[in-house]
Amino acid sequence: MTLKYLITGATGGLGEQVLNYFVAHVPASEFAAASSNASNRARFEDRGIAFRHVNYDDQESLDLGLHDVENLLFVSTNVFDIQRRHKQHQRLIDAAKKAGIKHVWYTSLAFGGFSDDSKAAVQQAHLLTERSLKESGLTYTSIREGAYAEAFPVFLNWYPDSTIVRLPADGDIAFTRRAELAEATARIILKGGYNNQIVLFTSGETITAKEIVDVINETSGRHVKFEIVSPEEYIRANGTNDQGGKPKAFFEMVATWWADIAKGELCTTHDLMREILGREPTKPREAVRGLLTENRDYTWHQNHV
Repeated sequence: MTLKYLITGATGGLGEQVLNYFVAHVPASEFAAASSNASNRARFEDRGIAFRHVNYDDQESLDLGLHDVENLLFVSTNVFDIQRRHKQHQRLIDAAKKAGIKHVWYTSLAFGGFSDDSKAAVQQAHLLTERSLKESGLTYTSIREGAYAEAFPVFLNWYPDSTIVRLPADGDIAFTRRAELAEATARIILKGGYNNQIVLFTSGETITAKEIVDVINETSGRHVKFEIVSPEEYIRANGTNDQGGKPKAFFEMVATWWADIAKGELCTTHDLMREILGREPTKPREAVRGLLTENRDYTWHQNHV
């Protein structure tokens, strides 16, 4: 029987929340969850959710997992190695074409807004994947998802006991709530259309790192200081005995993010997400304030190894 929707990355932060929307709004017979780990089967089937094993590094799982699927939510892998990530994505695209998938919905990133010339290292695998989708002949929609508001601690390398935030640059970021991105992603898949397009999901406003520090202080009664330092000082100060155990190489990478952010790579906003949700997305300032109001010592998992 043809499966109308397959949700990959169903154990990840975004994919899991997309799946939850499907569980709440779509008949169980129409969708299935997919994971790269076959041992996750019981986790879904115990909830009455069909499961398929889809591992981007395992050709057999791709051939079997994508069989007889109409709409595929293609969640990007979390590998930082650009070439490895591109190979994983290309393998999935080839398998989707072979399987006759009718529409591929890809989760990209919002660096560069709508442009295809972003210099951000973190965007390069996404640009390669979008090019592969265009060349594949598959019907696709690439959803460039805004930077997660929940991830502000890793962008700032801020911890609950931090007294200072040092960055190599600052700039406007259209931080967006992940739960709202997931809901909008689910809704656009169910709505259909947007064939062979790149769409952008973001909140309607931006915020700077300095403004986030102001929100931290206003909301939690802290007195965190904010400083702009040289990239070298940023890497030295944060890469030595980082509280989260992140290596120097991580901060070398994040320093390039901030150089790109300072050039405006995450400042583009668009009203499509508001249209798809049927309401205004949470503004960045409100998102950060809400996280800290709920938990004064809020943390983000990727701030720790």
